Order: sequence, then structure tokens, then C-alpha cells
Amino acid sequence: MKDSLRLDRYDRAILEKLQQEGGISNQELAQAIGLSPSPCSRRVRRLEEAGVIRARVALLGAEPLGLTLTAFIHIRMDQHTEERFAHFERTVSAYPEVMGCFLITGQDADYVLQVVVPDMAYYRSFLLERITRIEGVSGVHSSFVLNKVVDKTALPLGHIR
Repeated sequence: MKDSLRLDRYDRAILEKLQQEGGISNQELAQAIGLSPSPCSRRVRRLEEAGVIRARVALLGAEPLGLTLTAFIHIRMDQHTEERFAHFERTVSAYPEVMGCFLITGQDADYVLQVVVPDMAYYRSFLLERITRIEGVSGVHSSFVLNKVVDKTALPLGHIR
């Protein structure tokens, strides 16, 4: 967030409500936070332009769609060069199964990928035919989610004053 952007209680209320109900109409949002529609709309637009609100999306349930296996793949690279990392990042960004890609420290890995796939057979194919064939990948370690204890998308906004 830009230093010049100040968030007041209405902005925080807008963000909280939109994290709960991204598809809410401006009229309903304005009513929920106690503003009239025009100022509410201007505030939302300002938050979008500042990059605070990146997008409004529908969150889908993976399991009803047959995507029952979530894995975290720890990736070790053979070289720590900008070119090698850029190539890896471009490649995995194109895979729809990759829900998150994180460059990390403090582990015996350079990246952690979060992937969602239908089953173990698909995962095996994904790993062997795509991930391990990316130039520079020198090691992988997979962990599988047994139970999602906390699985949320809303950011904590309590620290905003």
C-alpha cells in the first residue's frame, strides 16, 4: 500500500465486507457500511486504483470439482542465478495446477509450490512429466494435505489504524 493512502473506518469496513462477499452490489455494500452509494463507489474505485483491491472473484470448492489432492512441492534448484529462477517461475506460472509458488529461505529448498490435482495418479504424472523436467530442478520433496485445518482467503485487517 502506498504511504500516502490512508484508510479510515469506512475503508476498513469496505475491505472487510468485500472479503466476505466479493459479489455484493454497491448499493448493498453502501448500506452495510453506513454510506450512501456514490461515496461508497468512489472509495471502492480508489482502493482498486491503489491496488488494495486486486480483483473480485468467485471462490470455488475444489473437492466438488474432483480436485481432491493438495500437495506442497519443495523444489531445489541446481544454480542460484537470476536466469535460472526466472525460467522456473515463468514455467510453473503457466501450469493451472499450481495455486501458489513461493521463493523461500530457511529450508533445504528454493521454492515451495502449492498444487491442486484430482488424484495421486495425476500428481505422479504432473511431477514426473512437468516439474522434474524443468531445466534447473535438481530435487523435489512432496508433502500431501491430509486435512485443511485453516483455509481462508481474507487478509487480517486488525492492524490497520
